[in-house]
Amino acid sequence: PNIARLLSTNQTDVAARLLNNTLISGHRAIMMKQATASILALLASASIAQAACYADYKAKRDNPLRLHYGVVQVMGECSRANAAATLAPRLAADGWQLLEVMETFDDDGLAQRRADAGDYYLRY
Repeated sequence: PNIARLLSTNQTDVAARLLNNTLISGHRAIMMKQATASILALLASASIAQAACYADYKAKRDNPLRLHYGVVQVMGECSRANAAATLAPRLAADGWQLLEVMETFDDDGLAQRRADAGDYYLRY
């Protein structure tokens, strides 16, 4: 509808009716819901980003037999099963066979394993 006549008036009751229009209120509610959803998504992604997960493992190669110990970062669920499922194909691509995922841990356990893992520290 044409509201030019209503906008040009100085009557406060007309302006109040225009500002409290249900269409405007509906848009305001939608914008608030979208803003709330965006903030929640941002907070969730920040907490996920902080929750780092790592696993230490043993692998081997045959002919001649070679063994190595390594540390890998794990994406997704921080479990031994998930670490094994994601690590085995990475190792196989280089001719290694995963023997065992020993443990999963967070940032606190990372530094103490660095020297033991050597060249296989966060390699895969």
